[in-house]
Amino acid sequence: MSFFIRNKKGAAGVKRKFTSQGKTKGKKKVIRKSTADDNESIASTDEEFAETNQIHEGYASEEEIEETAQEKRVRLAKKYLQQIEEEEKNRAEFEEGAVTKRLHEEYLEEKGRLRKTVASNYINHDEPIVLRCKEHKSSVTCLCLSSNGKFLYSGSKDGSLVKWSLPERSKLKVIKGKRKTQDGLKYVQCLAISTDGKFLVIGDRGCKEVKVFCGDSLNHIKNLRGHRGSVTGLVFRKDTHTLYSASEDRCVKVWNLDDMAYVESLFGHQSGITSIDALARERAITSGGFDGTVRIWKIVEESQLIFNGHGSSIDTVKLINEENFFTCGDDGQLCVWGCLKKKPLCAVPVAHGKDEANNQPMWISSIATLLNTDLVASGSRNGVIRLWQCGDSFRSLNPLFEIQLIGFINALCFTSDGTHLVAGVGQEHRLGRWWRIPEAKNSIVIIPLIQRQNK
Repeated sequence: MSFFIRNKKGAAGVKRKFTSQGKTKGKKKVIRKSTADDNESIASTDEEFAETNQIHEGYASEEEIEETAQEKRVRLAKKYLQQIEEEEKNRAEFEEGAVTKRLHEEYLEEKGRLRKTVASNYINHDEPIVLRCKEHKSSVTCLCLSSNGKFLYSGSKDGSLVKWSLPERSKLKVIKGKRKTQDGLKYVQCLAISTDGKFLVIGDRGCKEVKVFCGDSLNHIKNLRGHRGSVTGLVFRKDTHTLYSASEDRCVKVWNLDDMAYVESLFGHQSGITSIDALARERAITSGGFDGTVRIWKIVEESQLIFNGHGSSIDTVKLINEENFFTCGDDGQLCVWGCLKKKPLCAVPVAHGKDEANNQPMWISSIATLLNTDLVASGSRNGVIRLWQCGDSFRSLNPLFEIQLIGFINALCFTSDGTHLVAGVGQEHRLGRWWRIPEAKNSIVIIPLIQRQNK
């Protein structure tokens, strides 16, 4: 049974129950409006809503009134086609039918049916490139890449935040950690960048707020308040400014960053949430740590799907397309799931081998997926990164090759073109201080991937 909470004037919110079909039981939908002095939004009355509509109607231009909905769709479609044609013509090799092919792929991607078979082309890797940063005095905990692949953002346990130019392998901007002061970052636990690069959001361990920065200048914009525990996961819905945040308070919150407003809360997990992910659909997926569940939150239907797996804590969940996702945790399992099956489609029990010291499965600490393909990477606490090829219908996982580094592989991400894999490495695990590898360097590692040349 799922619970969604939306804010109400003078109260923490309205708790609403939903059936398995996602129907609301007798609750009236409220309209949300943000205020200038408070980060929480409040519900407006029906009279205020009517007045707002009258004001907006008064400002509408004659052209907007005369244009019908059908004419607007046609105009926007023509504009989009023109944009695609210009982008395709600017490429080095313009293929005949490139626009039609791209539109078809975008349609399949939206429906969650786009499958590119590319993993078999990856045969090895070049020498890793290490980006060391003196501001990252502690372990690197998280990474995020801009959609165009030009900028990389990294966060550390010491609260430092760095913006990198990936093509030039250089630092652009730095925010130093401030553990000894009230203001500033103390322990960057998660990062997310909007598709257009306008907003960078940060979850700071020990802080119950989502901190919003400008993606370009790294200037602080606002703090979003509402969580009752540390923010553990952040993700933007693709091509929007809708933000999903997960927390140790077992709650997912939805935000609208255009208005800097709180939208609603989603409840159901029985333990602190450890990870969250989302793509283009209006839904989010979360892992619930020690409650042993993964949940898909269907925002529009106001319902959730629950998946049970793993023998211990589920630390990371990562979508590879709209229908399939991966999970990993401290039990050493790497699992691939389908949205229509309650059990994993495939599970590799000891994906990174066993620890020689205690004969226990090696803890998997991070996952990266190349979207809408069959290529996956996983990183472990022993510094090993393994690349995997997904079999037909995601019912098998076959190892391709591995990359040996020194330290905890706390974060992984592929560049959008699949030519590089970026790893965040630290002396300690991103979630705690159970072990320490003194010889490891807290750094960013860029790994060029070698692909088979097509004849």
